[in-house]
Amino acid sequence: MSRVHDALRRVESPTIGGLPPGASAPVPAAPQAGPGHDLQGLLARIETIPFTPSPDASLLDASRPSESPAEEFRSIRTRLNHLQSLQPIHTIVVTSASPAEGKSFSAANLALAQSQLEGNLTLLADFDFRRPVIHTLFQVPRGPGITDFLQGKASLDEIIKRVEGTNLCIMTAGEAVLNPLELLNLPEVKNLLDRLPSVFNWVLLDTPPLLFAADANLLSTLCHGLLLVVRIGTTTIDSVTRAMGSLCQNNILGILVNGAHKGELYSKYTYYHSYYYNKPE
Repeated sequence: MSRVHDALRRVESPTIGGLPPGASAPVPAAPQAGPGHDLQGLLARIETIPFTPSPDASLLDASRPSESPAEEFRSIRTRLNHLQSLQPIHTIVVTSASPAEGKSFSAANLALAQSQLEGNLTLLADFDFRRPVIHTLFQVPRGPGITDFLQGKASLDEIIKRVEGTNLCIMTAGEAVLNPLELLNLPEVKNLLDRLPSVFNWVLLDTPPLLFAADANLLSTLCHGLLLVVRIGTTTIDSVTRAMGSLCQNNILGILVNGAHKGELYSKYTYYHSYYYNKPE
C-alpha cells in the first residue's frame, strides 16, 4: 500500500486528477466541424452487435448497478466529466507502466460506465496491436479493425461496432502487424483521432504499457490526456517514475488504482447499499 501512496504523492493527485492545484493539462484544440471532419451519419451505417461479454471478463453489468466495482468506475466517470467541463478533453489513453496491471479491464469498464449516461456516446478503441484483448472481452472477431483501416483494407464504417442497447461502440485492433509503431506514425492515425470527437463524447484508447513499447507515448501526444493504471502489490515506485519520465508531454489526468482488496475498499459501500435495498418498509 505504501508504494502506491508514494506514487500518488509523486504526481500530487488523488486517484483521478493528477495535476497540481490550479494547473491545466496541455490539450490539443477540439476539432472543428468542416470538410473532412464531419462523420455524422456514421452511427446509422455501422453494425450493431449484442452485448455478450466473456464470463471471466468482469465487465460492468447495467442490470446490477449496486455492485461496488461499478460504483468505483462511476466515481472516476464523474471526475472525468468534471474535467471535461473545464477543458476540451475527449480522447484519453489508458495505459500502465508494465503488463498485467489491469489497463484493459479499466479501459473497458470506464467506457461502459461512460456509456451508461444518456446521450454520452463512447468509443472504446483497442490500440494495443501487440497484445489486443478487447475483442476477447466482448467476444467479437479481432478484425476487421484499426490496423486494417490504417492499411486501407477496411473502411471506418466496417471497423466500428455499436453494442446493442447502449451508447458504447468498440473498435478492435484488427489483424496482427509486424510494425505497430510505424503504423501508428502514419498521418491517418492523427487524422482519425482528431475526427472521432465530432461523433463521440469520449474516445478511450487501450494501449501497450509505457515501459513495454513506445506506442502509448506516441498516442498520448495525439490525445487530450492519459490515465495511468497501477496495481496494488505489483506496481513499484520505480516503474511509475520511469513510466512518467518516458512521456513526451505532461498530460497525465490521473492515476487509477487497481487491485484493491474488496474487504478494504468496499465494506462501507456494501453496508450502505445493503441497508438501502433491504431497509424495513
